[in-house]
Amino acid sequence: MRRARHGLFWATLATLSACAHAPAQRPDTTAVPAPVVAAPSPADLPIPTPSPPVAASTEAVTIAPPADAPEAPVAAPSVEAVVPAAPVSLAVETGAAAPTEAPAALAAPAAGAATPPTTPETPVTPPAQYADLFDRMRAGFKLQDDVDRHAIDQQLRWYANNPDYLQRAFGRADLYLYHIVSELEARGMPLEIALLPVVESAFEPYAYSRARATGLWQFIPGTGSRYGLRQDWWYDGRRDIVESTRAALDYLQSLHDEFNGDWLLAIAAYNCGELIVERSVAMNRAAGRPIDFWSLWLPKETRAYVPKLLAMGRLVRDPRAYGLDITPVANQPYFARVATGGQISLKVAAEIAGITPDELYELNPAFHRWATDPVGPYYLLLPVDAADVFTENLSQLSADQMLGVAQYTVKRGDSVASVAEHFHTTTNVLRELNDLPDGRLTVGDDLRVPADSELPAKVVLAAARVDGRVRGHRPRIFVVHHGDTLYSIARRNRMDVTTLAAMNGMQPGDSLKTGQRIQVAGPAGSSSSHSHAHRHVVYTVRSGDTVAGIAQLFQCSVPQILQWNGLTPHSHLHEGQKLHIHVVRHS
Repeated sequence: MRRARHGLFWATLATLSACAHAPAQRPDTTAVPAPVVAAPSPADLPIPTPSPPVAASTEAVTIAPPADAPEAPVAAPSVEAVVPAAPVSLAVETGAAAPTEAPAALAAPAAGAATPPTTPETPVTPPAQYADLFDRMRAGFKLQDDVDRHAIDQQLRWYANNPDYLQRAFGRADLYLYHIVSELEARGMPLEIALLPVVESAFEPYAYSRARATGLWQFIPGTGSRYGLRQDWWYDGRRDIVESTRAALDYLQSLHDEFNGDWLLAIAAYNCGELIVERSVAMNRAAGRPIDFWSLWLPKETRAYVPKLLAMGRLVRDPRAYGLDITPVANQPYFARVATGGQISLKVAAEIAGITPDELYELNPAFHRWATDPVGPYYLLLPVDAADVFTENLSQLSADQMLGVAQYTVKRGDSVASVAEHFHTTTNVLRELNDLPDGRLTVGDDLRVPADSELPAKVVLAAARVDGRVRGHRPRIFVVHHGDTLYSIARRNRMDVTTLAAMNGMQPGDSLKTGQRIQVAGPAGSSSSHSHAHRHVVYTVRSGDTVAGIAQLFQCSVPQILQWNGLTPHSHLHEGQKLHIHVVRHS
C-alpha cells in the first residue's frame, strides 16, 4: 500500500475573527487521488542527480498563480499582537486552487513564544534519520528571518484567513516535496525554497497564469526554453516535476551568484526578473542607500512575494505559534523514475502499474495527450510501490500494445477528420500514428487508431492551450463590446471557450472590459468553414458542482449532459461521480 496523502490539521485562532481584515471567500475544492501509503524506493530506480547550474537569464520569469483566489491588499491595518490559543486539530480534505494576491497582516507570536534559530546550533542530523520530512526541512532553513517585518506579518494573516489554500497546497505537496528537498540539499540551497511552489502554484502542476506561466514553478515559455524545458504538441517540460525542479533550482542558483550570495534578492529576481532588481540595486548604490531587499524599490507584487515565502517558512518552522498542527509527512520518496523504452499510452501505463490514470497524470503532468511524446523523454514517474510491477508488465507488451492502438480499415467516404471524430481523438494524433502529413486516406488501407483516448479534464484544458497556439490560421483580433463574455465571443467565432481563454492567457470565467482586445482563431470571415470535431472528456464531479455549471464550463447544454449520461432533470450529482462530456473543437 502507498502512504496516506498528507492532511493538514489546524485551527484558526478564535480571536482572529475580530480583526479588521475579514476572511476571504474560499474557492471550491477539487477531487484528490485516493489515500496511498509509500514504501521505500527500489534501489534500482534512483531519483536522477541534479544538473549543474547554468548561466543567468536576462529574461524575467513572470510569476502569476491561478486567478481563483481572493484578492488581498499589500498593506493592511495594524492589529494588536494575539497570543495564540492551543491548536485544535481538525481533519480536513484537500483539493486544488491557488492565490493571486498578497496576504494581509497577522500578529507575530506573542512575547515569550520562542522562535527557533534559522541555523541549528546542535550537530545536524543526517537527512535519512528524520522520520518527518518537515523536521528535515526545518533543519535546513537558512534564509534570514530574524527581523520584525510588517510585510511578513501581513502574509501570515492572509494564510490564517485562507485555510482552504493551505489545505489544498499541502494536500498535493507530499507527492513532490521529498524530491524537491533532496535536490535542494544536494546543492546546499536553503530548504525554505521547497515551499516556493506553495506561493507560485499551491503545488498544482496544471496551474496556468495570464502570462502563460505553468507548472509547480510557473515558468513562462521563453525562460522555460532557456533552461532546457522543451514544449511541443505532446509534452511541456515546464510541468515535468523532475525537469522543472532542476530548471528552477538552476535559475535560482544563477541569480544567487549574480547578487553576491543574497538569497532574498535572488528570490525577488525570480519573481520580477533580474534586470529590475539590478536597476534598483544600482539606484540605491548610487544614492548611498542600503542594497538589501527591504531597502530596494521593487514592483508591488515582488514586495509581497518574498515575504510570502518567509511567512510560509515561519508557519512550517513553528506551526503551533500560529494555531496550526501540520501532520508529519514520511521522510520517504513518493515516486520513482522508471524507463519506458519508447512511447506509451498513459492509460495502458496506468493499467499495468495498477494505478488510476488521474494518479499517473498527477505525477506526469508534462504529458498533455493520450500518450507520451514519441521523441521522449522515455520515462514515467510512478509511486515507488508500483514501479516494479510496471517494469515487469511492460516487458511483456509489444509496441502496439504499449500504445494501446487498434486497427481500422478505411471505408469509402472516410476522412481523417471523420475517423478522428469516430474514435474520439484528433486529426493530429491520427497523422502522427500513421505518418499522414497530407491527411489523405485510401479505401482499404489499415489505420492505427487509439483504442481509448479519454483524458482527465485538467489534461484536456492543458492540451487546448497548446492547440490554441498552434492553430493553422494566424489569430485575428476581436475588440470587446459592452456585455461581451468569453462564452459569447467563443460562440460568435465558433470556438471552444477553453481554447479561446487559453489563447489569451485567461480562464473561461474571467470577466472582460469594453475595448479589450482578444485574440480569436482564424482569419476574418473564415469561421463558417471551420470543421467540427468532438473530444470525449470524463469529468469528475466536485463538491458544489451543478449540471448547469458544468454545462457552462464545457460550453454545452444541460439537456446534452443529461442525455450523454442517462440522467433526468431530477437527478442529483454526487462528489466523485463521473460524467461523460463531448467537447466541440473547431479546426
